[in-house]
Amino acid sequence: MLIGVPKEIKNHEYRIGLSPAGVRELVANDHEVLVENNGGGGVGFDNDQYSAVGARIEKSASKIFAQAEMIVKVKEPQPDECKMLHPGQILFTYLHLAPDPTQTELLIASGATCVAYETVTDERGGLPLLAPMSEVAGRMSVQAGAHHLEKAQGGLGSLLGGVPGVLPARVLIIGGGVVGTQAATMAIGMGADVTIVDRSLQRLRQLDSEFKGRLKCLYSTSEAIENCAVESDLVIGAVLVPGAAAPKLLTREILKKMRAGSVVVDVAIDQGGCFETSRPTTHQDPTYIEEGIIHYCVANMPGGVARTSTIALTNATLPFVVSLANKGAANALWDDKHLLNGLNVHAGKVTHKAVADALGYDFADPRDALRV
Repeated sequence: MLIGVPKEIKNHEYRIGLSPAGVRELVANDHEVLVENNGGGGVGFDNDQYSAVGARIEKSASKIFAQAEMIVKVKEPQPDECKMLHPGQILFTYLHLAPDPTQTELLIASGATCVAYETVTDERGGLPLLAPMSEVAGRMSVQAGAHHLEKAQGGLGSLLGGVPGVLPARVLIIGGGVVGTQAATMAIGMGADVTIVDRSLQRLRQLDSEFKGRLKCLYSTSEAIENCAVESDLVIGAVLVPGAAAPKLLTREILKKMRAGSVVVDVAIDQGGCFETSRPTTHQDPTYIEEGIIHYCVANMPGGVARTSTIALTNATLPFVVSLANKGAANALWDDKHLLNGLNVHAGKVTHKAVADALGYDFADPRDALRV
């Protein structure tokens, strides 16, 4: 199979879909790989490193999209990229379609087979291709929050861990999944007073055991979120409903009760955000203020540590890329129910129920869609 790896074009996005190590594995499986000129330059992978493992360097994204049977990316395709896709082509990347009707419409029109990293599952019910970026984003959320709490950034002027004689900052984490757990690890490591809320008592028990009493675990209700948020210096939104739009759990009315200069970090912004006042921002212009509260809502947070993220993502996606290339889309999807869960759009049909429900499309069972 001919696999194309274009350069990412989203604002301040330096990651690339495959590291040279990933390309080497594909070439060893008798596949051809096209990498866009300087596609990995932003993370220290130059053209020579890709050429050395067998990739061909292509000058433009348009030539890659025109030739490749499968496109491997990081971020959702931008409108110009969507328009270059064609029927029968495989797109393998993060999509986050539920809050993005324009992208969904363009992918449907393309006729391509679009497999989303974020809805591929595993035998434990996890999301193995979302997990590495969730780990990165969870850790970064605390770094970003601590930075913007500084007075020079417009924040309260609070040090997350305090000092002897001064209480540490209070951190509320909404959601106890991968993002929330990694955020808690960082915040506790920096000496903050950390509370995490979640709707799963089993998960709260696991977190309580894992952190050995250093983390306050609270059942998530509207009242609990409001009471904790009002007393917090930093609130991190770490909620995920796979494939669907995130619920709005922090309302404007709660924000009005928080101290001016507090910070909220919405890691769920790729899925529409879990705060009522959230809107996507970029690494170039990461924050804005609503109701006196600093909002950090960067939609590609892991892009800020692009080299780490590229390597971690390739480690996770490579077995699936190899399977798709070795077997072709239909056979690979038929053979692996977890990869099949990643199929969001195929041949003009929406094949993920959460996406269909969120955007008002008819849902096509993915196995039925593949038979056509």
